[in-house]
Amino acid sequence: MAITYIDCKDSQIKKIFKLDTPKSSYCIGIVDEEGIVGHLYYGEHINDINISALTPFTEAPFVPSKNNRDRGSIVDSIPVEYPTQGLGDYREICLGVESLKGYNAVGLTFASFDIVEGKNEIPGLPATFADKTEADTLILHCEDKVLGLKVDLIYTAFKKLDVITRSVRIINESEESIYLTRVLSACLDMKDRDFETVTLHGSWARERRIESQKLTHNSMIFGSKRGESSHQDNPFLMIKTASAFDEYGEVYGMNFVYSGNFMASAAKDQFDNVRVTMGIHPENFKWKLDKGEVFNAPEVVMVYSGEGTGHMTRTFHDLYRQNLIRSPYKNMPRPVLINNWEATYFDFDTDKLVSIAREASKCGIEMLVMDDGWFGNRFDDNRALGDWKVNEEKLKGGLKYLVDEVNKLGLKFGIWFEPEMISPDSDLYREHPDWAIAIPGRVPVRSRNQYVLDMSRPEVVEYTYKQVVDILQSANIEYVKWDMNRQLTDLGSYYLDSERMGELSHRYVLGVYSLQERLLQDFPNLLLENCSGGGGRFDPGMLYYSPQIWCSDDTDAIERLSIQEGTSLVYPLSSMGAHVSDCPNHIVGRNTPFETRGNVALFGTFGYELDVTRISEEDRNLIPSQVETYHKYNELVRSGDYYRIASLRENGHFDCFGVVSKDKGEALYIFVRGMAKANSRTDFIRLKGLQADKIYTVEGFEEKYTGDILSKVGIPVALRNGDFVSKLIHVIEA
Repeated sequence: MAITYIDCKDSQIKKIFKLDTPKSSYCIGIVDEEGIVGHLYYGEHINDINISALTPFTEAPFVPSKNNRDRGSIVDSIPVEYPTQGLGDYREICLGVESLKGYNAVGLTFASFDIVEGKNEIPGLPATFADKTEADTLILHCEDKVLGLKVDLIYTAFKKLDVITRSVRIINESEESIYLTRVLSACLDMKDRDFETVTLHGSWARERRIESQKLTHNSMIFGSKRGESSHQDNPFLMIKTASAFDEYGEVYGMNFVYSGNFMASAAKDQFDNVRVTMGIHPENFKWKLDKGEVFNAPEVVMVYSGEGTGHMTRTFHDLYRQNLIRSPYKNMPRPVLINNWEATYFDFDTDKLVSIAREASKCGIEMLVMDDGWFGNRFDDNRALGDWKVNEEKLKGGLKYLVDEVNKLGLKFGIWFEPEMISPDSDLYREHPDWAIAIPGRVPVRSRNQYVLDMSRPEVVEYTYKQVVDILQSANIEYVKWDMNRQLTDLGSYYLDSERMGELSHRYVLGVYSLQERLLQDFPNLLLENCSGGGGRFDPGMLYYSPQIWCSDDTDAIERLSIQEGTSLVYPLSSMGAHVSDCPNHIVGRNTPFETRGNVALFGTFGYELDVTRISEEDRNLIPSQVETYHKYNELVRSGDYYRIASLRENGHFDCFGVVSKDKGEALYIFVRGMAKANSRTDFIRLKGLQADKIYTVEGFEEKYTGDILSKVGIPVALRNGDFVSKLIHVIEA
């Protein structure tokens, strides 16, 4: 078992639970006669469980049974597993309530526990999964007897990965309703060790840029109130010692398996205790829990690394590839696709798409994806969302005819949807204006001239699903790009009553999850790619439904280096939608070598975002070799261990990273130079991840070298003159 339990009869700590992963341990103590659920330890693996005398609970002000006159001081300083509202803990709390009489206090005490093999699903929510050979689960049953509230704290320890997951289940066992005003999923209390925080911040077209700052006594709080996990802030937080780097130092990573509003916080208190929390954002959240009802909070994934950020990253990658993504494509090469968006925007018809497919097939491309503009009166982005009927003025002969023609050329066919949206200029809106999220009497905010469908309404979910299914059943469609191009405002529902209006944002996300779950159950072989104006919903929740997410609308190779660097800090390369696009780039206007564009996209899902009939012959002639390179290395990129060597974002000179096979027998690295410099020298790159005593050959070098030499001395990388030139470095065991 990965979970150990001991009963400490004569100690101030009455019970201890220790959760073990291969290199980390997490200890929980049931403290005092009151049954306080205290946090004892999280860090490098420990063999002994006898730590009761070494905890803060043995020093003044002790615990309530020893010093009840100072209960307030105790509650406001001790490390706990799940802090609550209104009873003296003035730090960030996880659980807040409001009774029917308007009271806000809630206090939890331990009641009982269960230890089970494997890991259960969370009803209606995405979550990691594991069988009994992979993990064990601890459930601490807690209660507030005054409120009649039962709260289960659920922990899963993975046996082969340094992962502990946390979630919460709340059951109302009282005779009257209670309102949940704050339900976070995890808290981590510990002493400060000169910690820094690392987050992923950005905006549209520049998502997930790495930011770090010193952890201070002023709370660091970030999150999303936009109805999605957002371009601006990703639901990931890393706490690391200031000396920690890629290969050494202590690192704590937390990632929220959720695609809606979230909040994360970190701060030191007056005694230099650190508290970190993560969960659903409490703003605009108020959930009515009637007698007997259950509320399930989404899951937080926690990773501890005593070997720097690199080990944390590789742990997240392994977990998500093995125990989160369910698609049959997770262990398969994805088809090399070409998307017509940047090629044509809305200006296309059947003949144009077939001409792109014909030229693409000659180059070895394997799928054509038809993007926005194929339905209703959709000649621009001002209309027709919600009217998911084929526009036969554009697609003469209908959708099946187009798909059949593309299939005859040897290409698969994919299609774009934006199912969660509705245009004010649409037949759907004219028939059902009450289906849009809006506040009566207030002119709704438009973004991209569209509104958002109210996914809390069962009939909206049902209608939307039927529209998508009718299209998918009408032709041989093997891929769907599911987009969401605006965030939520005007949080009002014509379906929910006043007592439940605060449930809208969470119910919206649950509605989207139910749509995608049903889609995958009915079309198990469908390749689904999620998207939200690019990378606005790049989170573990979406990965549960789709093996890949469009990383960013910015396809410029140099911008993508920073975007993909931040993304790969947590998410596997196989999940990052990455395409080769035309130049000058449509967003930043930069020109980069076609070879570099291909090399950067290679470390993602790989595809094309251009008009292959109009690019230069020189560029077009490179496509077959790029496709061949993708197939040659895709297994390695998809399943290998990721190593970061250098960051153009940090050094301004060059970028370098790579993947190494699990058996250390093969590796592929990419080197990208920034702006060319006059009178510069050859760069030497120390390759990471190789086994010291193995003998390797490096493509382009005649001699053989040990992994020790390649990692400590490095290899010279000489490139031709020019800005943003790149090189692939292939290493294989001799």
